[in-house]
Amino acid sequence: MTLCHSCDRRDVSVSKALSLCADCLRSGKQAFQERVASVHRDVRSRFPVPVEIPKAKHGLQCKRCANSCVIADGELGFCGVRRVEDGRLQGGNASDGYLHWYKDPLPTNCVADWICPAGTAAGYPRFSHTEGPELGFHNLAVFCLGCTFDCLFCQNWQCRNVGFDTKPTPAKSLAEAVDDSVSCICYFGGDPTPQIHHALAAARLARRKRREGILRICWETNGAMAPELLGAMINISLESGGCVKFDIKAWDENLHRALTGVSNRRTLSNIDVITKRLDERSDPPLFVASTLLVPDYIDEEEVGAIATFLAERSPGIPYALLAFAPQFAMSDLPTTSRAQAERCLQAARDAGLTRVRIGNLHLLR
Repeated sequence: MTLCHSCDRRDVSVSKALSLCADCLRSGKQAFQERVASVHRDVRSRFPVPVEIPKAKHGLQCKRCANSCVIADGELGFCGVRRVEDGRLQGGNASDGYLHWYKDPLPTNCVADWICPAGTAAGYPRFSHTEGPELGFHNLAVFCLGCTFDCLFCQNWQCRNVGFDTKPTPAKSLAEAVDDSVSCICYFGGDPTPQIHHALAAARLARRKRREGILRICWETNGAMAPELLGAMINISLESGGCVKFDIKAWDENLHRALTGVSNRRTLSNIDVITKRLDERSDPPLFVASTLLVPDYIDEEEVGAIATFLAERSPGIPYALLAFAPQFAMSDLPTTSRAQAERCLQAARDAGLTRVRIGNLHLLR
């Protein structure tokens, strides 16, 4: 067992990579912040991405996400997708989508499967083919390379290997993958934000191809995009019956930086943006939140604070608490314990949320 290098606590799981417990990280001490920054630089140095958020003195600013990278000519943004070539910002436009996609039979293991038209009676008949699970239909799952966060527990860490030597996928080609069996498209990753214009273009083409038929557009994201981009995502999800899913990593900003390498301020402010539009469609829900229960880091204190923030905006926001599986730089941690999951579930309910569940039950120890 790894002990916290600061307080020597023996009653919590401590990641070997960070070597600090949640309480010490939340304290925000300068030495701990320096340790966190060093850990993320080391992890990122193994991939073809910048080790820190670029702030070039003479560069171009990308405004797609909260990182606001200032990128020098010939260099990449933090996400690994946006880049500057010959004095122009490139990457993530409709003509150059770096992604993988596959058809996933419905109902599928989606964060929103318990409240969405693919797995329930929600939205029937306007947004769903069947009054219940859409058996026989598919989700076009689009894995977007690149990410605006640097999560140490990332289950899709390969998203950092964008690889510009591979041929990009035009939006039209992705839209053509939508056949009659596809009733929803879900963009995930990584994160769709660095390539949002490509994702929106493909979604609009696919919707136009389907005309009046059912084709929901959904997003799984960390929520750190520019507010105007979030507005475009909301609009297409609203009209199509899809949803926007925010994975809220942590509440405390110091702990969030430790786990993801960046701030959570934009994610929280964007929750205000989307929750102001919840009344535009109640069935199925527009907004779904989730949090990964990283053992002894994302505890009932974190979940309770997140849930309070959500409940103050709308008690009916669906909130999924997801069991953790050891991954990437935090592969030395155990899976989430049943006791931790139940404490977090109770904390979310006590905060006032009425639609909370624990996901990935099979992983609980």
